Amino acid sequence: MISGMASPSNTIIDGYKAGEPETRMAILSTYLGHVDPANTYWYLSAAPELLGLAGDRLERHLGGDA
Repeated sequence: MISGMASPSNTIIDGYKAGEPETRMAILSTYLGHVDPANTYWYLSAAPELLGLAGDRLERHLGGDA
């Protein structure tokens, strides 16, 4: 799941594409030694692809047409 070469942002991007970003976030947080996933936020880059995937998911959650 998380290779030594994958960046934290790529791990979450892969999670969005697999439809399970929250699972990947929990795994990533554990891998980085964090008890609270909120502490993992600082390791994520604001990559355009990640922001787009997160925005699309939010739109679907809110009932939009994304």
